[in-house]
Amino acid sequence: MKLNRSLFVLAVLLQFSLVAHADLASIIAGVQSNSPAAVVPPRRTSIVYIQCTGLGYGDLSCYGQTNFQTPNLDRLAAEGMRFTHYGAASTNLFAVQAALLTGANAAGETLASDAATVAQKLQSVGYHTGWLGEWDLGDATSPGAPWKNGFDEFVGYLNPNEAGNFYADFIWSLPAHVTYDPTSGQWVPWKPGQGSRAAGREMIYVNTKGKNEYVPDLLTKASLNFIKNNQPDQFNHYQPFFLVLHFTIPGQKIEVPTDAPFSGEAWPQPEKNKAALITRIDGYVGQVQEQLQNIGLTNRAVIFIAGTVPPVKTSETDPVFFHSNISTNDLRVPMIVHWPESVPAGRVSNLPWSAPDFAPTVLQIGFARPAASFTGISVLPTLLGQVGTTTNIAPPLLDRSF
Repeated sequence: MKLNRSLFVLAVLLQFSLVAHADLASIIAGVQSNSPAAVVPPRRTSIVYIQCTGLGYGDLSCYGQTNFQTPNLDRLAAEGMRFTHYGAASTNLFAVQAALLTGANAAGETLASDAATVAQKLQSVGYHTGWLGEWDLGDATSPGAPWKNGFDEFVGYLNPNEAGNFYADFIWSLPAHVTYDPTSGQWVPWKPGQGSRAAGREMIYVNTKGKNEYVPDLLTKASLNFIKNNQPDQFNHYQPFFLVLHFTIPGQKIEVPTDAPFSGEAWPQPEKNKAALITRIDGYVGQVQEQLQNIGLTNRAVIFIAGTVPPVKTSETDPVFFHSNISTNDLRVPMIVHWPESVPAGRVSNLPWSAPDFAPTVLQIGFARPAASFTGISVLPTLLGQVGTTTNIAPPLLDRSF
């Protein structure tokens, strides 16, 4: 059943067409203790992490943007918790991605072969895992490939050069079990003897003839398929899922199918394009939330939405226009957590935390033990409103105390 589901997710993509937490502390203590009398956790929460490279502090209207609105993200912030001092930890995407997955600061250009990732730890307690979008932690043959680090499914790009092309004519995928049939014009299961093909690399043929298929749109379609086909139900024994969806806002030229709804604004074209892309990402987030609602998973799924690294300071766009980071030593990026009935609505927290703290946090949500190599600290108690510095009034938008 799981194999068929995975194939269906990929085939649809390439056709282009907790329970309440009243006693959570005691459950977590039992699961994470070394006591032989392990506590059996109840049905677990699915986890969605939407990250956006190049999304700056203040680029969203819930963080002070006044030139345009991001209503879907604003709604999630109003219904959940918004952090004002979440830091990128680095301006290097590899370092941030590695810290996110390994729960510790990392160096190098690819994940170590012995690295313990949050995806592997969640897999070990029964989660189905997927990563959609830019990877940047190792190529297809390195120890850092996504399928070697705990991900059951992967659709996206392995490095920033590939991810920078919004109309690319290929995409990497796992499982790589489909191939294009030019006779029928369909993607069909691949069988030995049907010809050679690059392992894990699928063509987007419509983009070989022009800019026809916008890759961020495809990634969003893939995320909706992933959620629908891996929903925890009786058919998969209520197996929860962990999904990472990664979008990119380039520091240089930004491509969008249209600069609407800002075509008539008297703004420089780069500002129109970036605002249109951020607005488009806001729409993607709305689609993800709607899909969760459609399958009745709203209260059993936690959504994290965050920037990875701050916007690159270039001559392309004006950081003041976007209320982005202006100080060179300010690494703050947006972080919103939405989890109805668990995370108190409408809260704003100035608790400082960053990428290494993500893995311990979601493992605690998933009732899994962190690896010994993790140095990050779980912020789940703050999310649940138990501890931490939290206020209903945000500090000044461009406060430099972080």
